[in-house]
Amino acid sequence: MAKTTGRKPNFILFITDQQRADHLGCYGSSIPTPAIDSIAARGTRYSRFYVATPICMPNRATLMTGRMPSLHGARHNGIPLSLSATTFVDILAAAGWKTALIGKCHLQSMSPRKPTLGMPEVDPALVLPPEELREADKTILGQGRYDQELRPKWVTGTSSELDLPYYGFRHVDLCVGHGDTVVGHYARWREERHPGAHNLVGPENQLPGNDYACPQAWRTALPEELYPTHYVAEKTCEFLESHARAGGDEPFFIQCSFPDPHHPFTPPGKYWDMFDPTDMELPASFHQSDADAPAHLRAIRAGRDADKQNRDGQRVIAITEREAREAQALTRGMLANVDDRIAMVLAKLKALGLDRDTVVIFTADHADFMGDHQLLLKGALHYQGLVRVPFLWADPQAPCNGAVREDLAGTLDIAASVLARAGVAPHNGIQGRDLGTGADMDRTMVIEEHQRYGYMGFNHGFRVRTLMGRRWRLSLYDDGRAFGELYDLESDPNEMTNRYDDPAMKPVRAELTEELLRRVIRLGETSPLATHHGP
Repeated sequence: MAKTTGRKPNFILFITDQQRADHLGCYGSSIPTPAIDSIAARGTRYSRFYVATPICMPNRATLMTGRMPSLHGARHNGIPLSLSATTFVDILAAAGWKTALIGKCHLQSMSPRKPTLGMPEVDPALVLPPEELREADKTILGQGRYDQELRPKWVTGTSSELDLPYYGFRHVDLCVGHGDTVVGHYARWREERHPGAHNLVGPENQLPGNDYACPQAWRTALPEELYPTHYVAEKTCEFLESHARAGGDEPFFIQCSFPDPHHPFTPPGKYWDMFDPTDMELPASFHQSDADAPAHLRAIRAGRDADKQNRDGQRVIAITEREAREAQALTRGMLANVDDRIAMVLAKLKALGLDRDTVVIFTADHADFMGDHQLLLKGALHYQGLVRVPFLWADPQAPCNGAVREDLAGTLDIAASVLARAGVAPHNGIQGRDLGTGADMDRTMVIEEHQRYGYMGFNHGFRVRTLMGRRWRLSLYDDGRAFGELYDLESDPNEMTNRYDDPAMKPVRAELTEELLRRVIRLGETSPLATHHGP
């Protein structure tokens, strides 16, 4: 962002998990989110801000590195970001910023289960190379521990700790997981506050009064003040207080990362029934007929109709009208809780006099279908509701008073923008742009997806590349078939009519395919630089 003179800026990056842009008042929701909306009111709101991929680990790794998943290597969940990767937080720390992560990280796997589906099959007649030679890059697994966020390491009674600095963070208060079942440093804090609190979590311990049909929804017995959302806010306030007591000479960067409003849907206390499902509006695309739906969408709906889908997992499922309304209401409750806790942090910033020098940023790691096209959770269908997330930037030294940016931007740009505002040069290989320069305002965005195992009728290991432009969205699937999606976002903003096979669209399709190819080329690797002349 634009540089200013004077003190080095502080930064607070608020990040929520699996949150849609249109669930915020500042993005047009009828339900206000006053604390978050206040950031937009004094700063800039980006109306078309897109993820690099709509999956947790790879998109968070893109945020940290400013590089696409195909380059940083965490292509899908289950692949950790290499500890040899340079993050923008590393660079800030080296330049004198105090760096802190409070809440969810998810740059390494949380589940200890070994993958089976979608893994490559090796000819049993061939002799395997030594384990250290089975990957193309020998350095990745030798850089440190990749078990640091596994849930079993953090269950009640364990004493596991992170190896600091952790991807550039010198201070970490960690949350591992979602809903009321989060572990990590949080669970230890919770047990200190309320011994035996682990007996209040999970569906088996829920309070009476849960009549929802929505999958993965239970009425947690945890009170609001013991819920992970409160922990993240409280620990952030403690860090700010400690910084102020120390004199505040060094600038800070805090990533305040809430595990909500991700499923399971467990808003605590008053937030459980704060919103009535009957008041929730179904998205227009919910009423799309099967006849108008592309084949991979029909396959998901068929799984629902045949009662053959995993409703307790992470992958996209099809849902009923009732379930869509309930998921929205419970998600709104979780988000209201987040908004109240962000208000706590903003009030603490102001009370300590730190607001005058602190850039406040808000975004989400990806979104949720939340009823779009009768879908819930996330998957390899790059509809707007899933891949478009909020992004707010409020700089007290350059107030914008509610400005709105219409140019396409994304998670890829966050690292470059923070470093530019800090006055620090980025690392070689960074791919995002500084959003403060106004350069490349007409660019298109690329969204990547690599799924380890197949679903929706696709084979294991299928990949998707999407070109997102001002008017058109083109998605190409690499599955051995000539399959794709093409939507005119001006005449069809809800992406109801796939025109990929429309003969009248052949010229547009060819032009967009070439633009996608050129964008992919431009997103190719540039690191490392040459070390010698060569010949």
